[in-house]
Amino acid sequence: MNDQLFQYIAMALYMAGMLAIGWWAYKRTSDLDDYMLAGRGLKPGVAALSAGASDMSGWLLMGLPGALYLNGLFEAWIAIGLTVGAWLNWKFVAPRLRSYTEVANDSITVPSFLENRLKDNSHILRVVSGLIILVFFTFYVSSGMVAGGIFFESSFNSTYTIGMLLVGGVTVLYTLFGGFLGASYTDVAQGLLMFAALLAVPIAGLFATGGLGATLDSVREADPAHLSLFAGGAVAGISAAAWGLGYFGQPHIIVRFMALRSPAEAKAARRIGIGWMVMTVLGAAATALIGIAYFRQNPQATLTDPESVFLDLAQILFHPLIAGLVLAAVLAAIMSTISSQLIVCSSALVEDLFKIVAKREASPKTQVMLGRLGVLVVSVVAAILAWSRNDTILGLVAFAWAGFGASFGPTILLSLFWRKLTMPGALAGMVAGAVTVFTWGNSELTDTMYEIVPGFVLNVVVAVVVSLLTFRHKPEIEAEFDAALGGLKAEPVGAGTR
Repeated sequence: MNDQLFQYIAMALYMAGMLAIGWWAYKRTSDLDDYMLAGRGLKPGVAALSAGASDMSGWLLMGLPGALYLNGLFEAWIAIGLTVGAWLNWKFVAPRLRSYTEVANDSITVPSFLENRLKDNSHILRVVSGLIILVFFTFYVSSGMVAGGIFFESSFNSTYTIGMLLVGGVTVLYTLFGGFLGASYTDVAQGLLMFAALLAVPIAGLFATGGLGATLDSVREADPAHLSLFAGGAVAGISAAAWGLGYFGQPHIIVRFMALRSPAEAKAARRIGIGWMVMTVLGAAATALIGIAYFRQNPQATLTDPESVFLDLAQILFHPLIAGLVLAAVLAAIMSTISSQLIVCSSALVEDLFKIVAKREASPKTQVMLGRLGVLVVSVVAAILAWSRNDTILGLVAFAWAGFGASFGPTILLSLFWRKLTMPGALAGMVAGAVTVFTWGNSELTDTMYEIVPGFVLNVVVAVVVSLLTFRHKPEIEAEFDAALGGLKAEPVGAGTR
């Protein structure tokens, strides 16, 4: 049996497993709340691993090791910033958002929460938020399909189009039928696969390079600066770490907080999620350094591309079947992000746009059907955008992270922690943050500081100033704010029913 066949077997097993989980979730989905938010029944471990897997994408297994391989440990500031940002998000945002979304008319999407929290009867805030999500995430999903096509093209000598359609098709199928529950449980399986792969590759690599001491010696011989966290300067380090600010505004991540069984369970979820994140990030960093040592010690070995250091080491160090499972981990990272973004796009179409335009409430069965139709529509548009490989789509990923972080991040934080936030203040802040990211990100200023920093700061300033100018005391908002605070220690109702 040749090596390629083993890898095809591993990939087929992985794909079949994802489809099976999607079918299992389909049998447990009956209304829109189930389809979009799993009936607020996610256990802490599921929510934590689902958030981590949907967040990291292929960046964790390819982008980060590639950057560290080329530039050394200085690139780890992005990972450090993201880890700190994720911890703060779980610690402060998760319990409050879980409590407040239930108090605020049982909101199941970020735009509906902002509308209900600020009592915006005009629906302007909800529509603008829904459109922002829909536009950015359609491109985000498309970039994932592009990554899937490139992955199959480089790993299996397949054509780009076949790879893109296969990745997109399988992901769309289990998301279409399984909804949020299906996406969350496939994320768990994918997160565990990523975790195992990011431990196995560096451990096996250390044996191949002669142990920790020999590995570090080889890295120093290549470039002593590769082992320094401070080689790039303070401003560049702050700019890299500022990626962590983006967490507060990523709809596909914070929606996991809303799906927890209770606010109190955010604590357990935080410990699981951050533990997973720390271990996987360390595994990615170790893989890069071990890769430097291995290819220096073995000049006859070929590294196809710095971003493929993880994949190349896996295929060198392991039996083809195990290497195939490692390849599946990369695919898992890509697919977990696509599925989460599809659900958020679907919710924006149905919950935040269709209901406003139609001005009526459909039956639960019809709502689920519309949710699935939303997944299909976004998928088709994303596939059309990805049909011919376009680097500008992939480039939008980093831009979209800053855009979501600077437009939604401060708005979410202020809505949860500041009573005086108003609808005009939230809307003005969101627009200021988005416009700043767009203008800064398309200028030379982006070379000195990541655009999320000025965008985030300006959003906060504008939102606070406009809110103070437009604030009027509203007893209903005050009562809900207090009720949300009072619900922070609520225990899950019906725990263990899912």
